[in-house]
Amino acid sequence: MRTRFGLILGLACVLIAGVVIASTDAPPPWAYGFILPVTEQPKAPPGQPAIKDDGSARHIPGATLSFTLTEIRNGFGPADWFPEDHPPMPPIVAHGRQEAMIQACSLCHYPNGKGRQENAGIAGLPYVYFMQTMADFKSGMRKSSDLRKANTNNMIRFATNMTEDETKAAALYFSSMKWTPWIRVVETNTIPKMRVQNGMFLKLEGNETEPLGKRVVESPEDAERTELLRDPHSGFIAYVPPGSIKRGEALVVRGGGGKTVACGTCHGADLEGLGPVPGIAGRSPSYIARQLYDMQVGNRHGIWTELMKPVVAKLTPDDIVAIVAYTASRPVGAAADKKEISRAEK
Repeated sequence: MRTRFGLILGLACVLIAGVVIASTDAPPPWAYGFILPVTEQPKAPPGQPAIKDDGSARHIPGATLSFTLTEIRNGFGPADWFPEDHPPMPPIVAHGRQEAMIQACSLCHYPNGKGRQENAGIAGLPYVYFMQTMADFKSGMRKSSDLRKANTNNMIRFATNMTEDETKAAALYFSSMKWTPWIRVVETNTIPKMRVQNGMFLKLEGNETEPLGKRVVESPEDAERTELLRDPHSGFIAYVPPGSIKRGEALVVRGGGGKTVACGTCHGADLEGLGPVPGIAGRSPSYIARQLYDMQVGNRHGIWTELMKPVVAKLTPDDIVAIVAYTASRPVGAAADKKEISRAEK
């Protein structure tokens, strides 16, 4: 008897032959951490100079430890503000491997795996999916559609230089932790005026605003705690166009009248993952948008992408905005809570 996953795989393989890519537009700059599209701004704009370390100890709310800016930024042993939050980190996560120029996973993705707008939240990803993703980076199957996005090239280099044991250790570590709420979604026409720094949208000082338009702008709740201090407890706010969550629901839950496939078919009814398929509820809308676009235009390949090709083929840029607005707004932890209630009732 064929399994449900086998049926999905078979259906996807049949549909792939007839896929027609819907989008011929340039990559949506907001998803990749830019204001202007690549056609208008072919190189990444220079960021502001890093604040110099004056040697003073820095503090964040709720932490008993303190670190200097140099310690916080150390790519081969960054600050771990809340060591009680997570299991013991394997060496590749805590320190990387300097002789191979592999930075610590915890620098960009944080020790708790929450990640930030410019990279990915990897806590709670299935072990098998994590391993496949790293293999895809290593084999050249996974690239960014916006060549200005340098950290994708960093991931390709890290995956290539990591040993199998290091990759397995990182996969076991991050897959052992649950994904918990991290992003607040707000529907609005106007947003605080922003600048871009290191792939993140940061609010400018003052009260100036700008139109949101047909995009999603994800930004730290507290820019200093995120960008300067790398606080793994300080989350993000995602500004989305009015009505986009409702439009996204029609696409995600019901397939948009045949335009796409209901996401719950593979990602689970609560969108928190199903077997080797990752959860997408409550995760970075910027990250999800990048993946949808990269798969749609053929810059991301691999077994999981082959399943996704018929799903993304007909999506327009507005569809992608609506889908990620909806998925980012979904609650997380519902499946775990239901299990606990079920056990208690028994």
